[in-house]
Amino acid sequence: MSQFWIYFQIGLKHVLDINAYDHVLFLIALTVPYLFKDWKRIFLLVSLFTIGHTLALILSVYGIVTIKVNLVEFLIPITILVTALYHLFTAGKTSKNDGVNLVFFITLFFGIIHGLGFSNYFKTILGGSATSKLLPLGEFALGIEAAQLVVVFVVLVISYIVQTVFRFSKRDWALVMSAFIIGVVIPMIIESPIWNR
Repeated sequence: MSQFWIYFQIGLKHVLDINAYDHVLFLIALTVPYLFKDWKRIFLLVSLFTIGHTLALILSVYGIVTIKVNLVEFLIPITILVTALYHLFTAGKTSKNDGVNLVFFITLFFGIIHGLGFSNYFKTILGGSATSKLLPLGEFALGIEAAQLVVVFVVLVISYIVQTVFRFSKRDWALVMSAFIIGVVIPMIIESPIWNR
């Protein structure tokens, strides 16, 4: 049980680390167009992101995929930018309530990119044989999922308050938050080490 809690906490801290807010920023970008009534769709999106994140860690830990750190550090803010731009241009449109669509596959793919960004650190703390690595990966994934659901819940509460107390429309809330996220993430892209050659 103590080992479970160790890796579960690492997953929690990975998402909720104030110094590495890119994960939270992505979750905000992903969640802004939704309300509490959309909880099934949000849960599916968050879970797909976790699956992608975990898949990337598995591929990296077992040496199947290796990718340059600078490239991943560049791609992570790009995923946030693309998500925010998508919601900026689709704010107020009803297509988000359709069944499984491109957003689900993109979220899974973006989860893979974010997972690759954490893979080098995770490999350093994960020892043991190949089979003994799967359980800690699962425990870590549960920590990530729990932390992501906390972030999503907070975003939904703030969204509810803004839309009911301050009378923002759902569309205006999505526009303002998407624009804010774009403003935060563009400097991250500009300052990326990938430009230093």
